[in-house]
Amino acid sequence: MGQLVDALLNFSRLGRQALTRERVNLDALVRDLLVSLESEISDRNITWKINELPTVDCDRALVRQAYWNLLANAVKFTRTRNDPTIEIGHQLHDGYAECFVRDNGVGFDMKYADKLFGVFQRLHLQDQFEGTGVGLATVQRIVLKHGGQIWAQAEPNVGATFYFTLPTALEGGVA
Repeated sequence: MGQLVDALLNFSRLGRQALTRERVNLDALVRDLLVSLESEISDRNITWKINELPTVDCDRALVRQAYWNLLANAVKFTRTRNDPTIEIGHQLHDGYAECFVRDNGVGFDMKYADKLFGVFQRLHLQDQFEGTGVGLATVQRIVLKHGGQIWAQAEPNVGATFYFTLPTALEGGVA
């Protein structure tokens, strides 16, 4: 219950929190997060495919939280796989980095994709996969606050890919 309350408080603060934009090397940010995850996944043999990531204009702490939530989900939902694989990458499109986190986990049925980013919306049973039901809603709020978009593609028992966009240049200037 304490985790749920903390998650909700953090989620509600996001609405009022001002962005502190700066140039952030996503490659360094993600690699730092992976080091933080090592102790939690030391007993798992996850194959990581990490493509070089860009430098973007964002709030470092918020984007770090978004990546943490997406990576934690990928780790969680590949738990039942013998050969878990998680890929992190991006493509550049019209001044935005289209970033993604892809896994070969349990996936989900796309007919429920509209529920993914809602608070307390879970597509898997609590006794199968722990969580508060606030993580993806938090990621969406962070991405939208940056003027980006977020979406997902998945297939049951094949995996899921979460995409989001972030601006590559500072407002009113060039990167």
